Amino acid sequence: MLGRGISALSCALMLSGCMTAKVGTDYAAISQRVGPPKPGQSRVVVLQKKRDGLSMAICACEVRVDGSPMGKVLVGTYAYADLPAGPHQLVASETLFPGETRRDFTTAPGRTYFFLVKSSPRHDAVSGMSLVGGLAGVAVAAVATSGSDNLGPGEFIPLDEPTARTMLAELQLAD
Repeated sequence: MLGRGISALSCALMLSGCMTAKVGTDYAAISQRVGPPKPGQSRVVVLQKKRDGLSMAICACEVRVDGSPMGKVLVGTYAYADLPAGPHQLVASETLFPGETRRDFTTAPGRTYFFLVKSSPRHDAVSGMSLVGGLAGVAVAAVATSGSDNLGPGEFIPLDEPTARTMLAELQLAD
């Protein structure tokens, strides 16, 4: 009797370890369910990898493509959109952050493009100064970094497909 109870408990624990909500194969399952982009369309995936250690270099970016919202890409999440092939613009903004990040790119039909979004050096400076100096620190950092090449909170870094799919295996779809 005790042996059966231990076996049942062991099986339940093993099975419960396999059930994770929206994590792991989520992108693979979604891309399999949705299929490849329709003829004349391309797909854009924007992701933010999980945080490494105690780093504060994170961006809670609202991502838009060609003016349409894709979603809020937080640490450990991704968002995607299917678009007509051709020129496009990604824009990242963050609540209460002075500035936007823009990335122009061109897509080909039937292809998927992956972009890693990470916090920009300006974002890190403004965030660090807000911890040290509060609102006055934010104001000083915003003025001091106003000459930066990228005035927005993030950077869009193109990724090759194998690297992106490895990262996506650990992420969940943004809300």
